[in-house]
Parts: sequence; C-alpha cells; structure tokens
Amino acid sequence: MGSTTVAAIAHEKTLRLVATTHRTDDLMQAIKTHHADVVIDWTAPASVFDNTQKIIDAGARPVVGTTGLTPEQIKILSEQCAAKKIGGIIAPNFSIGAILMMKYAQDAAKYFPDVEIIEYHHPKKWDAPSGTAKKTAELIATIKKEKNTSAAIDAELKNNVARGELYHNIPIHSVRLTGVFANQQVIFGGNGETFTLQHHATDRLAMMPGVFLCCKKVMGLDGLVYGLESLI
Repeated sequence: MGSTTVAAIAHEKTLRLVATTHRTDDLMQAIKTHHADVVIDWTAPASVFDNTQKIIDAGARPVVGTTGLTPEQIKILSEQCAAKKIGGIIAPNFSIGAILMMKYAQDAAKYFPDVEIIEYHHPKKWDAPSGTAKKTAELIATIKKEKNTSAAIDAELKNNVARGELYHNIPIHSVRLTGVFANQQVIFGGNGETFTLQHHATDRLAMMPGVFLCCKKVMGLDGLVYGLESLI
C-alpha cells in the first residue's frame, strides 16, 4: 500500500509528498526534518501503535491505514491527540464503496434480527478478522445491542469455530484466498428473506480517494477520528 500511495500522491495536485520512510529510519527525526503536516502509516500491526505515538509526539497528524490496533490502544492515541489538540484518523478501510457498505449495514440493522459477516482477503493479510469487518460489526452493534437473538447464536454454537468468530455477538468468517484482494459480504436474515450487502475491491487504487480525503480533512480536526464513515 505504501508504494501505491506514494505513486498516487505524485499525481495529486492538492497534496505534496515531502518524504518517505522505511523501517530502519528515525520516524520522528524525518517528520521534524521535512516539516510534515500529515503522516500516512502503512506498516504492520506490530509497529503501528508505536509509530502513531511518535507521529503525534512529533506534532504531525496521523492518517493510519494499518489495521490491528486494539480498542485500548485507540483510546490511548485518542487521549494523546486530545492532549496535543491535534487531528488524527484511523481508518479500517479507505475505500469509499466499503465505507458506504458499512453505513448501509448500520441502517439495515434496524430492520433485520440476524446478521453475519464474511470477509475475503489475499493470503498475505496478517490480521483476521479484518479491521473492516470489525468496524462493520461495531456500527451494527450501535443499532441493536442484542443482535442475533435466534437459535443460530446459542451457547452451543458460540464454541464452534466453524461458525465464525463472535465480535459484538456477530459471527465474522475470514477467508484468505489466492486471487482475492479485498471483499466483504454482510448478510442479514429475517422471516422468509435474506438481504445481502456486498463490496469488492480489486486493486489498491480503490483506497486512494479515501486517503486523499483523510489527508485534507485531518488538518481541520482537533482530535482522533476512528473510521472514515463520519467524514463523508
């Protein structure tokens, strides 16, 4: 994602790339040397928390696309941004289509009693379930605290790994498959019908409009935002 973002910014007239960094570089020094306003993080779950703390400490605004941050880590980063009165964005997905799917899923949750999520990614996707699937479940859970009240999610099935990982009482199924980039289905069930929301991303370029949007929007924020859905 890093190389795709660098190439895309080179053709975006409203943004200017001042530097790129690698894992052996001193991130805070690079930010200060190049006077970066915004730093985009495409790294790994093991390093993203430390990186984001350094970005904020250096006075830049983080735009984080790396998934794997825990709710506790996000809370710490939010407090750090608030203390500095600086904007930041953590986005499980930058694709506009994926964001719309999440927003529509939140709306559909008002009308259907049951829901499950299936997310498909390439084999090199490190985390499972994906950040997008988790964020989708979180948004659905804000509508109905007691989701999936039918026999489909009883005590016996909660211990059956074939039924997916429960997150906010919503089963999420993770598929890692060669030939896939990033897809997700949100399947709702009601009496006598099902309703499916589906998004397919076939290329990393799908993320770039959202990345550009975040780089601009973050300059006007004075705190951390988790999820792009509140910005579009």
